Amino acid sequence: MAETSPSVHQRDLYNIKRLLWSTDIKSDIFRRWSQGFYFSTSEPTALEQAEGGPCAIIAPVQAFILKNLLLKYKDLSFREMAVTSDMQTHLLANALCEILEQCTGQKYFLVYLSDTSDEVVQNGVVSESESTVFHEGLRIHVFQNVEEVRKYYIENINHLKSQYGILLFLYSVILTRGLEEVQSDNSNDTSEPLIDDTYGYGSQSLINLMITGRATTYVWDHEQDVGGLKLKGLEKQSQIGFITIMEHLRYCTVGSFYKNPIHPVWVLGSDTHLTVLFSTERRLVSPETKTDQAKRVFKHFDPDGNNFISSSLLQDVLQALDLVSEEEYVEVMRKKLDPENLGIILLNNFMDEFFPKEDNPMPDVFALVHYNSLAQSNLDGQIRYRIGECVLLESDLRAVSESNPMLTVLQTKWPNIEVRWNELGTPSLN
Repeated sequence: MAETSPSVHQRDLYNIKRLLWSTDIKSDIFRRWSQGFYFSTSEPTALEQAEGGPCAIIAPVQAFILKNLLLKYKDLSFREMAVTSDMQTHLLANALCEILEQCTGQKYFLVYLSDTSDEVVQNGVVSESESTVFHEGLRIHVFQNVEEVRKYYIENINHLKSQYGILLFLYSVILTRGLEEVQSDNSNDTSEPLIDDTYGYGSQSLINLMITGRATTYVWDHEQDVGGLKLKGLEKQSQIGFITIMEHLRYCTVGSFYKNPIHPVWVLGSDTHLTVLFSTERRLVSPETKTDQAKRVFKHFDPDGNNFISSSLLQDVLQALDLVSEEEYVEVMRKKLDPENLGIILLNNFMDEFFPKEDNPMPDVFALVHYNSLAQSNLDGQIRYRIGECVLLESDLRAVSESNPMLTVLQTKWPNIEVRWNELGTPSLN
């Protein structure tokens, strides 16, 4: 480990401050983000959130914790274990290291608070604003590999549990990714701070940075051409997924890289909060099939999500899928897929022609488990993993219920899903 002097990287820290908060930090928003990582007493493998705001950090970290628990135990048996503080330390440190590892292939920059500043703030004898004292006290450790980072976090777990643990980790993520890289990831929307200066919630770019290591603004696969602009989405299948009710409201289009992650764990987005959904059923996620790829490519040429493309784009779609695309063949297929000469080709017709139905490895019945970090959003104010028994209906029709946002967001991933929650009603997304 090489420790930098206080003056080194101070300009980067100042620029991170502007990137996160803009020019003015509201004291109430800063206070809500000023909490450490701590586990619930009622669900000892679950992180707890004190106030609204930092779910953009807590939910992804919890998602990685759950991913690692499922890899180790394969089922929910970890809920029956006597979880020690040492186990919690390792769960947290491993999740944080995994997030940082996605951000870099080189050095790790861990932000910490100098002892003097930490003592002043903890004692409450602050003449300046709390955020000013916090930012002036920031220092940086530089590590060469992730094992050094893990060792540091385990030995200094109190830094993560302290009042500013979440903020210190957030600053470490941005500095490890690199300011220029974050701004390049987010090049389409650099004017808005990563933390909303009115309501205090994390932006989609911040959520994407925490889940994937890239601060892209959009949640679709690869790039989309929108009005001549190349807008960046995800570059590959993610470890952890993301689905959101905002897709139902047509504010965004979530691609298959997020809907079908490597592990059956998803961050769930409502309009105000982030929670986590997971399952022990690994068949819910799988490597991308040819059918999945074909649908993804087709939708790339259908950015509005209409489930059809202009017939003039058929050749481009066939080329993108490495299928026969000579003009004579394309013309024959165009007439077959658009017999009424309407100028459009439906997704279903395209798939039936080129990708007949595959055996679906997806189970029809499975369990999903939901986690909400806010105690007040849980039954009796106690954080609990909530289990729902799910069925995928054969019908293509789905009942959209505006009064059931949980079902609505799940239907963006599983359109024909029905869920029966086993404890006093549906859990809250907010």
